[in-house]
Amino acid sequence: MGLPQVVIVGRPNVGKSSIFNWLAGRRLAIVDDQPGVTRDRVSHLLVHKNRFFEMVDTGGIGIEDCDNLTREIEEQIALAVDSADVILFVVDTRDGIVPLDEEVARRLRYVDKPIICVANKTDAPTMDSNADDFYKLGRGKLLRVSAHQHRGHDELLEMIVERLPPEGADEQTGEPEMKVAIVGRRNVGKSTFVNTLLQANRMIVSEIPGTTRDSVDVRFDLDGKAFIAIDTPGLKKGKAIRTDLDFYSTHRAQRSIRRADVSLMFFDAGARISKVDKQLVKYIADQYKPCIFVVNKWDLLFGQVPTEKWVHYLHDTFQTMWHAPIAFITGQTGKNMKALLNHAQMVFKQSRDRVSTSELNRLVAAALDRTPPPMYQNRRPKIYYATQVGTQPPTIVLMCNNPKGFSPTYLRFLLSVFRDHLPFGEVPIKLYLQKRPQNDEKDVIKQR
Repeated sequence: MGLPQVVIVGRPNVGKSSIFNWLAGRRLAIVDDQPGVTRDRVSHLLVHKNRFFEMVDTGGIGIEDCDNLTREIEEQIALAVDSADVILFVVDTRDGIVPLDEEVARRLRYVDKPIICVANKTDAPTMDSNADDFYKLGRGKLLRVSAHQHRGHDELLEMIVERLPPEGADEQTGEPEMKVAIVGRRNVGKSTFVNTLLQANRMIVSEIPGTTRDSVDVRFDLDGKAFIAIDTPGLKKGKAIRTDLDFYSTHRAQRSIRRADVSLMFFDAGARISKVDKQLVKYIADQYKPCIFVVNKWDLLFGQVPTEKWVHYLHDTFQTMWHAPIAFITGQTGKNMKALLNHAQMVFKQSRDRVSTSELNRLVAAALDRTPPPMYQNRRPKIYYATQVGTQPPTIVLMCNNPKGFSPTYLRFLLSVFRDHLPFGEVPIKLYLQKRPQNDEKDVIKQR
């Protein structure tokens, strides 16, 4: 099961970022009276009663951004709501209900997820009755809090944890159906690949770029197992997205990547890697999705260019994606396609794998013993223990004394150790550093 996400939404200036910082115990999101300060999603790992979850702050719903980024902000909010397990709908007790609150409630009306209506700025019990009007919004349990006065902190965390999905809730018995997103820029042969896969002309195939305008789910069988291939529209450069059709095609392609288990990133063997390719790979990486680089139309270069040349080209271009496998296929004839899908199945299995806490701690202890972390402010940072808290992607938390003490270089070293010794060699790994709470006395890893 992936790490649960708790998403904070609401109109501008109700204190969403204040609540985010308050629950995180750190000033992570910018707090300002000017509306629209928060634009991108900001996330932070939290733990309460041994349940780990990600808290996600979003921009204000309904604001007209001064830099003409309204559409982008709204898209980020939609992505956050789409991925949420619990939603905190924040309102302002001092202001009471305003039209934008009703607009937010309308947008959440058909969201089938637990919602907590958080009446912020209820600074004292004498203000509790002022929040009663929010019952009219009809959106989830109403809780009166004040981030400024530290009122209702523990009650809010309790309510969140009660509404998180049970641990292991989405882990199925047996082999689950794998969803594969087929992505790439225009005219790299994605729809031809699907048609060959199905041995039927299911998708429209044309030399005209942009024939596929929407993401299409196609079911197929391989060795008696059912899978879903998601054919996505080829993407343009950001500046070339001029029409609503282009915008929604891009949005749906990105949504397909998010809901897929594995992404097949297609390249044209006869063309250079483009800016669009780099944007797509970055998006896949940002979503922590397993990815296989697929060099299509290889028959056109077979015998002329060694595969090693393309391998080096991909590794040099995408230096943070060395873990991604590389396949060379011909979608027109089906050459190497079955091997590609078998490899996708292996990668999918890796993303769902779990390792025991004892095995993980032994591995971390050996890595620390062999290569201790560099000194930070005249002290060597410590890791007390490690635990895997989620799958898809494999998510590992290192409980330590000072998260800032570990450099990015050292974290890359630890990730390489995990890839070399754990069953996560070809998939992204989410790694969190968490400061050990004062009441946590566990100290499994002994460092010299």
